[in-house]
Amino acid sequence: MKGLSGWRGLRRPAWATLAHWAFAALAGVMQALSLAWPWGGQASGTLQALSLAALVGLLNRAPSARRGAWLGAVFALCWLAGTFWWLYISMAVYGGLEAPLAVLAVLGLAAFLGSYYTLAAGLYVRWHHRLALGPLASAGLFAALWTLAELLRGHWFTGFPWGAGGYAQVEGAARWLAPWVGVYGTGALVAAWAAGLASLPRRKWPVQAGLLTFWALLCWVPAPEHPASSAPLEVSLLQGNIPQDEKFQAGSGVPMALAWYRAQLMANQASLVVAPETALPLLPEQLPAGYWDGLLQRYGVGVGPLAPAEGRPPQAALIGVPLGNQREGYTNSVLGLMPGETRLYAYDKHHLVPFGEFIPPMFHWFVALMDMPLGDFNAGAVGQASMPWQGQRLAPNICYEDLFGEELGLRFRDPARAPTVFVNVSNIGWFGDSVAIDQHLNISRLRALEFARPMVRATNTGATAIIDHRGRVTAQLPPVSRGVLQGVVQGRGLRADQGGWGITPYAWWVSRLGLAPLWLLCLALVLWARLCERASRRRVA
Repeated sequence: MKGLSGWRGLRRPAWATLAHWAFAALAGVMQALSLAWPWGGQASGTLQALSLAALVGLLNRAPSARRGAWLGAVFALCWLAGTFWWLYISMAVYGGLEAPLAVLAVLGLAAFLGSYYTLAAGLYVRWHHRLALGPLASAGLFAALWTLAELLRGHWFTGFPWGAGGYAQVEGAARWLAPWVGVYGTGALVAAWAAGLASLPRRKWPVQAGLLTFWALLCWVPAPEHPASSAPLEVSLLQGNIPQDEKFQAGSGVPMALAWYRAQLMANQASLVVAPETALPLLPEQLPAGYWDGLLQRYGVGVGPLAPAEGRPPQAALIGVPLGNQREGYTNSVLGLMPGETRLYAYDKHHLVPFGEFIPPMFHWFVALMDMPLGDFNAGAVGQASMPWQGQRLAPNICYEDLFGEELGLRFRDPARAPTVFVNVSNIGWFGDSVAIDQHLNISRLRALEFARPMVRATNTGATAIIDHRGRVTAQLPPVSRGVLQGVVQGRGLRADQGGWGITPYAWWVSRLGLAPLWLLCLALVLWARLCERASRRRVA
């Protein structure tokens, strides 16, 4: 019996370590699920905050910085792999990459991006123990380190901020923070709340109860209102649902897309018709004879609006189409067709997708393993002008460009010319009927909330939707279906002749300073911790 008791005593630390790792993995999975629940697509800000609190609770009990870094790595790997696991579909199903290699690629990307959080967790444990920080200081330090990791993930190596924690708050108690501090600031304040909750000792349970009550009360705080820019705009959003494995095939998907989108663009009566990213998968000069000229004539380009006797009010269209030539290069673009205009409005995608729209250096070998029609596009300028139509200023963005709020924010530097409506055109058919559709919708909703601007989304397979200025979905087509979403969008912001601001505080400061205030504040807190550590060492010496 004595020997058995001793064996159990020796094994208890190992079992505790495994239990902590398992709990960190579970918390990471909960973080992923909070961004968009697989059954219904709703986000859960409360689940996101509590999963972070669980991680901080584990870190506070970690015996060393190394153990803390491992816990952070497990959490981040499960969170990120559980968030964008659907990349496997694009590589294995549509790209022809061997399944084991596709799995390794997803896990490798998650591990690489998770290294920022690994470092943040290790540093937090180191300074939390060495400086004997109280709950308030621990909350500030964890929030600073975690936000720096989020910022690094969102900007280094072109950035891939998909699944940042703040996006879960689009339906959470902290959603009212977005118009003030944006998605990263919202995530930082939630991280501080979670760390404060987890760092309080048990005897402080009344304070913990107060924090939870405060969180619950915040759910009732409404988003701020912003004035309407003009009369409502009637829109029709096209969702072609062209199969991704046929979309660029000359014998199947291309004729299907050209026929369906032409029929909808010619017949629709809405004031604004929007077709998704690469709805027309050919250059305008490659289209069948008379195709493009017919569209120009239909929308009165260069000849003025159609006569009232024909029973049609003035209409405009935004169409996703590639542009360019072999000598100057190609762009992933949106063309705007408006009556009376002799020159088409054009928006060229600025933030290109690595491996999809350009191949990063030293990765040509990886792309060669797949059979995918990958492009090598030129990037458009950041902060391009909006398209004026019916008293609105329509600001297009293409696919995952709506992840980069600081880039969209550059259009708000002059409030009198700021966008009144965002227009997102996307094709995430590469990822099948997966949670990527719901995650992207929630990202767009958070952008609408940040800038207090509605966003209309026209996509190939979903989510085609109308989002109001408070981030609420007012109309949506079923995903992976063919259809036309008809509805009304109410632009927000002031006209040039109304004076005032008409923009959110976040839009004001991010358009002038970018994310520098967040970087500097977080770095200042980290520098404070480092200086305190050095001072502590000198006192001990």
